[in-house]
Amino acid sequence: MSRTPSRRGLLRGLTVTGAAVIGFDPAARSWAVTASGSATELAGLPRLDGTLHADHASLTAAADDYGHIVHHRPVAVLRPGSVRDVVSMVRFCNEQRLPVAPRGQGHAPFGQAQVEGGLVIETAPLADIGPVGKGSTTVTVGAGARWSAVAKATLAHGLTPPVFTDYLELSVGGTLSVGGLGGQVHRHGAQVDNVTALRVVTGAGELVRCSPSRRSDLFHAVLAGLGQCGIIVEATLRLVRAPETVRHYRLSYDDLETFLDDQRVLVREGRFDYVEGQVSADAGGAFRVHTLEAVAYGPPTGPAPDDAALLRGLRHDPSTVHSGDLPYYDFLDRLAPLVAADKEAGVWTYAHPWLNLMLPGSSAATVSARILNALTPADLGPGVVLFYPLLRDRLTTPLLRTSDEEVSYLFDVLSAVPPDDTATVDRLLTANRSAYEAAAAVGGTQYPVGSIPFTRADWRTHFGAAWPRLKSAKRTYDPRGILVPGQGIF
Repeated sequence: MSRTPSRRGLLRGLTVTGAAVIGFDPAARSWAVTASGSATELAGLPRLDGTLHADHASLTAAADDYGHIVHHRPVAVLRPGSVRDVVSMVRFCNEQRLPVAPRGQGHAPFGQAQVEGGLVIETAPLADIGPVGKGSTTVTVGAGARWSAVAKATLAHGLTPPVFTDYLELSVGGTLSVGGLGGQVHRHGAQVDNVTALRVVTGAGELVRCSPSRRSDLFHAVLAGLGQCGIIVEATLRLVRAPETVRHYRLSYDDLETFLDDQRVLVREGRFDYVEGQVSADAGGAFRVHTLEAVAYGPPTGPAPDDAALLRGLRHDPSTVHSGDLPYYDFLDRLAPLVAADKEAGVWTYAHPWLNLMLPGSSAATVSARILNALTPADLGPGVVLFYPLLRDRLTTPLLRTSDEEVSYLFDVLSAVPPDDTATVDRLLTANRSAYEAAAAVGGTQYPVGSIPFTRADWRTHFGAAWPRLKSAKRTYDPRGILVPGQGIF
């Protein structure tokens, strides 16, 4: 690859999208598309196994995400045909000092995977799932593989990753870049705590294998590292035996504090394999309806659920207990019908000014009550309010930040607002910032998958004692600072 850019406007490099040739003009620091045949073997960009796109539709799609709030337009989109394409294009962008962002399923709500005037790398084509045997303890998958596909591939052999986010159609690389939280965290840690090795493309364009014992500084800087030091292209995931069926309980509470206390009891005692909770509005519009969801796995991973033993001592309303047995995968994928309905109703295109906080257990009721008291059904829209109890000693990944208390709660207010109602979006973003400040004042932080306006100083506070290591790794592995500027960290 030439390292001396022409200053005469010559297009550098080529790859094809249909009948067009895309090239980069280093003098103008821009990309151009020419008719096929008008440029021949141009020096610069490598030949690719996949394709590079600069058409209006591709750039417009990459300048949007699930949040539909932030819009940063790239100048090109890479759909790689191989990991080699990612290496080559990141190396090129590093030389030209062009920003780069990987994009999985585009589920970020606040522009985190967008990049103004740079390159977006779609990881979806990197979706291979390695072989799984009956006695396997791990599986190696491409960063673009969806968790639904990973679950189906491993369940064919009676195995499963131990932790899932509630929505299965997210990419492995995407959730590992932020943490990957779900109702199983109190038993197994986050998804990032169940990774044994990675292949990563650094900001300098180096393809590196890393693990807890090999290039551990990079390994720990990439997991929950928000893409700042490297792009995950492959991950090796821990596997455990899968249950065939589960029993799903829904318990009702009138009181927020009692609801949270019972969640705390359940994760401390380990009675259930999955624990989560929801808060919804009552007939008067106040968020006072609390539903605790708990799931016990059945054979072969555990005994048949015993209702009396599992529910003993809990303070729910016993007249409203709902329970049912269902196949394990049906439980994992239980949101699929709701997502399909949302897409059909157009809710998927709504703005999503999400609030995601990590609250210390001792302050969770006080802080969340203040937020819920100010929330209206109109603000939430067709969204949902969730609580996940987390045990601190199960979370071992340094960059996944939570409170220092034994039990924390992931508190999510997942609002959905018609996209043309910008006044409400702006108001909720301001409210999100105030809510974050209330959480930070009591030792909480954010789970960085939401829409909270954050400064660089906020990020230093967020990472706390882990900040010096992240900063050092950034300097080592992305020395020109081209990776994922949408996070606003560096």
